[in-house]
Parts: sequence; structure tokens; C-alpha cells
Amino acid sequence: MAVRMAVLDLVAGHAHMDAKTAVQGHVMVLVKGGVRVPAKEVVQVVAVDIATNLTKQTGRSWQHGLAKNVTFIVTKDCQLACKYCYLVGKNDKERLSWEVAKSAIDYILSRESIFTESSVIWDFIGGEPFLEIELIDRICDYIKTEMYRLNHHWFNSYRFSFSTNGINYDSPKVQEFISKNRQHLSIGITIDGTKRKHDLNRIWKGDGPERGSYNDVVRNIPKWLQQFPDGGTKVTISSADIAYIKESVLHLYELGIKEVNINVVFEDVWKEGDDTLFEQQLLELADEIIDKDYYYDHACSFFAEYIGKPLDSVKDNGNWCGAGRMLAVDAAGNFYPCTRFAAYSLRDKKPIIIGNVRDGIDFNKLRPFLTLDRITQSPQKCRECEVASGCAWCQGENYDAADTDTIFQRSTAICKMHKARVRANNYYWNKLFRKLEMEGKRDEFESNRPKHNSPIC
Repeated sequence: MAVRMAVLDLVAGHAHMDAKTAVQGHVMVLVKGGVRVPAKEVVQVVAVDIATNLTKQTGRSWQHGLAKNVTFIVTKDCQLACKYCYLVGKNDKERLSWEVAKSAIDYILSRESIFTESSVIWDFIGGEPFLEIELIDRICDYIKTEMYRLNHHWFNSYRFSFSTNGINYDSPKVQEFISKNRQHLSIGITIDGTKRKHDLNRIWKGDGPERGSYNDVVRNIPKWLQQFPDGGTKVTISSADIAYIKESVLHLYELGIKEVNINVVFEDVWKEGDDTLFEQQLLELADEIIDKDYYYDHACSFFAEYIGKPLDSVKDNGNWCGAGRMLAVDAAGNFYPCTRFAAYSLRDKKPIIIGNVRDGIDFNKLRPFLTLDRITQSPQKCRECEVASGCAWCQGENYDAADTDTIFQRSTAICKMHKARVRANNYYWNKLFRKLEMEGKRDEFESNRPKHNSPIC
């Protein structure tokens, strides 16, 4: 503790310096009390604290741009048994060990010539990631230590990212972690809307009568929004809860959540008439958002100007999904192109492993993912679709639902749902712009339009 305080004093005294040069790694450092300690013995303390403390002092913030996404599957356990969850193989046995995590970090950080992205997102998922908060804290400390020690180009441009069910968000260990890493954190709490919608799917695991988790989550929303005022939530729509879309988005607005990233599940679960009910819910939601002026400072990702247009086969031929450009590691030390290709995410197919922490990435196994584009995996009806823009897909679901073991067969289970969304989306923007023009506020709206995150994959 004495060493830590001395180092923090040192950092505070060098706030004008770049984080990488504030403390040198191989010189003697005079610490508080006149004790001389080799810097290599305190370099971990420096690296752990310097990024957040120096960021606070100088006002440095996250550098936007393309980032490498590295995902640690820290556990396959979760307190909940959500009915729509694609993780079909959750269990309480497979937990990431410190040794595997360290090996993965060492492999990645020692290969800057391979991982050339200007920024990095260190993503932690489960199950429920905060069940392993002590391990996560140790991993994040080591990442900061090593990026500092190696003078790595990611040191000043990184984020730790979490999507949590929010149940133990207020636990002391989670809160200590947030306090220590606040300036480099992105945390989203999943709350599905009103109590009846949330509790319909997001239930506690275990035998006996179903028990919803809404009350256990909503109590932590005020604290979360206090710490992350611009935090957005991710809402999932399944066939069973379409009727609650409008009330749920409005309820989340009332809770103080201004950004609602919402999507339908990619799996083939949709019934006849679901698209009609879906469209009606979106039309009613559009009326509420516009009539009550929510559009000024709130967002719902179902409504976006860019969707519902034809796509050029050459100019608009990118892959929707980032599989292959991200990297996931599990408890066995295996590397995956995305967590959706790990065994616990797949119903019918074998996992696709592209390497491991001992031997590294097998780039021949990775190569097919880097060639993926819209045209090569889409059926003719998708290529020629007049409302193709914004129609999403999940590469893992494509693989799992394919007739063979291919990643080049696009699932079209959400086709009708996308078209219903486009019709409601057209209604939304036509009504909004007509209102703004009648009130003479179109230019004002355009110049002050809030910027929101893209929907989460």
C-alpha cells in the first residue's frame, strides 16, 4: 500500500507527461519516505493506476476508430436461464483460469505486427461475467501492466467492455473494479423492458416455479446510470413478447435509459402473423416517440434512416458480422473467430477452433472468415432485395442453421420481420420530418441530432 501511494504521488506530479514516459521501467525510483525501490518492482502498480489517473488529470478519453475485439469467455455459468438465450451449453464447470488468460494476453500483446488495429476492446462475457470479478480484475491489471511495460501502442487506446445481467452490479468487488477502471470501461446492463416482458424470458435458473429477475435488475439501474449516464441497454425480442415492445421501450425511457439497442432473435422461431404484430407495435411506438418529443434526446435502434434501401452488389458488399476480425478465447485456451463458434453457443454443429494459446492462430483456418461478404453468402432473393440495407445476420447462426458445415449460407429467418421493420421505419421518418418541417424545426433537429452507438451485434 505504501508503494502504491508513493507511485500515485509520482504520477500526480507528472500529469503533464505522456503515460508511457511518466515512469521509466529500469531506473531507481525515489518513493515516499525516502526508500529507494527498483522501478521493476513497482511497474505493475504504475501501469495499473497510471492510465486511469493520468486520464482523469489530462482529460484524455477513448480514441475512436477501428478496434480489435478480444473476448474472454470467463465463465459459462449464469444466475439466469433466459428462454431466448443462444448459449445452449451453459454450465458451472468451465471457468477461465488465470494461466490460460495470461497466456492469451502474452500471445496477443507480443505480436503487434499481427494485431495492428489502433485500438483494442477487451471484452468479458459469460454466462454472467461479473461472477468472475476477481479473475477479471487480475486480468485487467495484467493487461495494463503489460501494455505499459511493452510500450504497446494500445496503452493509451483501450476499453474493457461488459454486458451484464445487472444482478450483482452493486456488489463491493464490482464497484471497486469500476472505480479503479472507470475511464476505460463500457458496461451495459440488460433489462428487457417492463416487468412483464422482462420476467417472461429472463428468469432465474433452477427447479420450481418460474421466477423473473426484473426486480433484482431494476434496483441497480439508478447506480449504473449515475456512473454511466450515456449507458445503453440491449433488448431482445422473441415471438412470445412482441406485444410488449412499445410499452417496454417507453418504460426504459422512463427509467432514464436514453439509448435502447433492440433486435429480434436471429433463430428461426417466428410464427405466422408475428411480422404483422411486430409492425403494429413499431407503428404505435413511432407515434409515442414523435408525439411526446422523445426523438430529441432518446433513441431506439429499430428506427434508423439508413435501413430499407437496395444495396449495390459491388459498393455495398461488406460482411455484416465481425466474425474472424475478432478473437475469442475459452477456458481450454482455444481461439475462436467469435464466441458464437464456441461449443456452448451451437445447437447442431461442431465448434470452429482457429488456434489456441500454446500454438497461436492458424491463419489457414481463419482465412475463410476474412473472405466473407454479403454476396457470396446470400441467396438470390437477398441480393436483389429492394429493402436490403439494415437486414442483419449472425455468422454463428448462419453456420448453425446451414444445411452443411459451411459459413457461406446465410440464414433468412428474420426476412419478414426486417420487412415489417422497414415499413414502420418509413412511417416513423416520414411522420417525424413532416412534423419538423411544419414547425420549422428541421434544420435545428439536423444540427443537434444526438449521436448514438450502433446496434450491438
